[in-house]
Amino acid sequence: MSQPKLSLEDVRVRLGKAELIRVPHLDVLEGEVLVIVGPNGAGKSILLESLALLHRPRQGRVLFEGQPVDGRELALRRRMAVVFQDPLPLRRSVADNVALGLTLRGVPRSVRRQRAAHWMRRFGIAHLARRSAMTLSGGEAQRTNLARAFALEPEVLLLDEPFSALDPPTREDLLDDLSVALRETGVTTVFVTHDRAEALRLGDRVAVMMGGSIRQVGTAAEVFAAPADEEVAAFVGVETIVGGRVQSLADGLATIDVGDAVVQAMVPDLDYGSEVLVCLRPEDVVLELAGLDSHRTSARNHLRGTVRRLTTVGGQVRVVLDCGFTLVAFITKRSLEEMNLKVGDEVVASFKATAVHVIPRGT
Repeated sequence: MSQPKLSLEDVRVRLGKAELIRVPHLDVLEGEVLVIVGPNGAGKSILLESLALLHRPRQGRVLFEGQPVDGRELALRRRMAVVFQDPLPLRRSVADNVALGLTLRGVPRSVRRQRAAHWMRRFGIAHLARRSAMTLSGGEAQRTNLARAFALEPEVLLLDEPFSALDPPTREDLLDDLSVALRETGVTTVFVTHDRAEALRLGDRVAVMMGGSIRQVGTAAEVFAAPADEEVAAFVGVETIVGGRVQSLADGLATIDVGDAVVQAMVPDLDYGSEVLVCLRPEDVVLELAGLDSHRTSARNHLRGTVRRLTTVGGQVRVVLDCGFTLVAFITKRSLEEMNLKVGDEVVASFKATAVHVIPRGT
């Protein structure tokens, strides 16, 4: 397992009497991409600034390669690069902007030119090298910012919502280019975002931050499939979250009373009669019209329900059902047309026991 490159230990940051963040422990492992994800106002940017050594926490320690940073902030910052949401270009050429950090660090001119040219090519802005950076579009300016950061060849790269102000097509293109650059260089990276899709796309591990604290850390698959609590579940896109009580247990299979229905879930450790939250992602639900003599899937759960609402979301349709409790599913527009699905229709919602995530009440 990789060793920590950066760590926070019992870090608290306050503004006056208000505590902005409190982090008992957080490691950023050598060579990983750690995505800090959470809603606006969660404290993500302050956390990143603490890792970037841009201010000292009033309490706790920041460690670099296992050693406290005290008194070494300036030297260690020269081993890092930070990319913010707003590129803030200089009133000079794109090439000069990309080489700026190298110039400030006294890197020889020939090396500056070589590195700047390489990273301008990598981020698709070589043809803009002589253009004034003040004339760039938002996407071009952020490409310039990324090229400048990678040209420094940092040991740690920290990015604070770099794509949040960009239109979707530009953001998608930049995410592709950034992902490739991160994998090729292997640079230790912290990426802050409020966008779940970006977290899934880039993160080796994901840390969910809410209310100034880290609520869960794990691989993207772990966090999105098995959220630690109700708030995390809602943030990572679990749309069906409903209370229930364990009715029976057998060989790890729990039968749970949920509203006027019963749900079966695979759970490793629960007590009979436990109060729980049943969580189900909408993409894990399969719908078919009720009354059809159709094939049944291998799913253990087949619940009859009534369509209460249909909403188009991008290329999908969000279906809200009354199954004795509110259940949400996603289907494609093509499926909607083929089923001729309408509000008021009766359907059967099927999902596997392994797709159900169960959180004990009070977690």
